[in-house]
Amino acid sequence: MSTAVVWNPACRHHYGGAGHPERPQRFEAVLEALRSPELAARISWVEASAATREAIERVHPPEYLDLLEALAGRGGGALDADTFLGPRSWESVLASAGVALAAVEQGLASGRAFGITRPPGHHALAARAMGFCFLNNVVLAARHAQALGCARVLIVDWDVHHGNGTQALVEHDASIRFVSMHQYPWYPGTGAADERGVGNVFNIPRPGGLPRAVYARDFLAGVDAALAQWSPDMLLISAGFDSLADDPLGEFTLEPDDIVDWTEALRARMGTRPVVGVLEGGYRLDLLAAGVVAHVRALS
Repeated sequence: MSTAVVWNPACRHHYGGAGHPERPQRFEAVLEALRSPELAARISWVEASAATREAIERVHPPEYLDLLEALAGRGGGALDADTFLGPRSWESVLASAGVALAAVEQGLASGRAFGITRPPGHHALAARAMGFCFLNNVVLAARHAQALGCARVLIVDWDVHHGNGTQALVEHDASIRFVSMHQYPWYPGTGAADERGVGNVFNIPRPGGLPRAVYARDFLAGVDAALAQWSPDMLLISAGFDSLADDPLGEFTLEPDDIVDWTEALRARMGTRPVVGVLEGGYRLDLLAAGVVAHVRALS
């Protein structure tokens, strides 16, 4: 069966400035890799609409959205030391959120989907942009899934950086469980193992440079802990490919084959229930492309 790959061309417009690692070429590299003839039979392409204000306000307060819109109206500007809103970035932010929402709908329709969400989202707090992120795409996706009837949602995050925004947005809500394996100590400094929320947070902090088999084993052990006596209606994956060996912003040692193994293992644990991936980090273009292809192949 094919996997729905959801995209919006406006995701290419976000520009954080010269030399910024979260650059438009990331989006183009993913598109080029997934458009290879070898993948044509495995993918059905779906173009998403931009997210509506109503959908975004399930997660982010109106005052924060007003601030971002006003900044965009002035041509953009810095929100923190590494998060910049460029002249057309707001188009991309809304498009990226819309991709996440549409990926949920595609996942419900066909069982699997992948959203090319750029800019990424897992560092975004309710009313604060940080870490290249403006809106929290995966939590928007989770709330959309719940609005469409998925009472319980599992979010797993294999980006090399802790999804602090995701954790902060769900840690008081037992209807969502969050599993994150990430380099620690590392940016953003959160994600210790004793951060448990209401028993729904499962952090797997690990140092860089470990054998890849250790990361592969420990990640799935964390997922199994989250699934113990708890059955989600949908799985959302914050798929960050900066966890691959030699990414410039991380020190993990994983290879694309590990992404295949994880994706297949997660699908097996979910059975017939939907599995939806959304793009987070990944800053060496060839590794990013290889990781996305591995993930989408395994979803198919």
